[in-house]
Amino acid sequence: MTLDIERLKAMGADELSVLLSPDNVERPAVIKLAAEAGFADAQALYGQMLLDGTGVGKDEGAAIRWFRKAAEQGHAMAINMIGRCYDLGWGVPVDKARAAEWFKIAADMGLEWGLYNYATLLALGQGVAEDKPAALELFRKAAAMGNAKAINFVGSFYEDGWVVDRDMAVAAYHYRRAAEGGDFRGCFNHARMLASTGDIDGALPWLARVGDNATPAFMAKAEAWLVASGEARLRSEGVAALNGRQSCGDNAPI
Repeated sequence: MTLDIERLKAMGADELSVLLSPDNVERPAVIKLAAEAGFADAQALYGQMLLDGTGVGKDEGAAIRWFRKAAEQGHAMAINMIGRCYDLGWGVPVDKARAAEWFKIAADMGLEWGLYNYATLLALGQGVAEDKPAALELFRKAAAMGNAKAINFVGSFYEDGWVVDRDMAVAAYHYRRAAEGGDFRGCFNHARMLASTGDIDGALPWLARVGDNATPAFMAKAEAWLVASGEARLRSEGVAALNGRQSCGDNAPI
């Protein structure tokens, strides 16, 4: 069967779902065709594929162009991804102020990642005036939607006493939830809280999970913290666990 834009537009949801299945080797071509046909979801997805180089050649400049096409149709995730491009310099120069503008639009649409990303810039004062109370409100909204990174950030507010009274028990609760949700910072912070109570055995499995999706920069900071620890076992076994050199129980990703 020859697939063209007109046939694609005439397809029902079930037929289109089969074509977009990850098992279909022609999926990238189908997504590209659907994007060219004007489907916003496909445009956003194709932009992500170009950004990551998944199934197609990596092209950050083309990625943001497709995100913009989807954004013009009100696609919240595409709007958020334009913000990410400006935030991190993917296909465009870094511009925190423009990133904040796009994140705010996505946040106002109720997208959890828009809420999280805009809150992060508000908390750090990047691209917008620092506003930690507003940031906490947005983090809580994203956390209520199950966003593990937002849950971890709420924990940091309680640990550092930002906006709220410092409460290590509440911080530890949020770090545990973030860790269980798969956030690498949450995993590290949960391990750190456990180690602070002397529960090294409980901390090691969570340290082993940090590397599942942590950035190299975070891994370096985490290792530096462990190396500087005054607890000998945490220094030796913690660094080994962090770098996957030790079996520490169930390390399956969530």
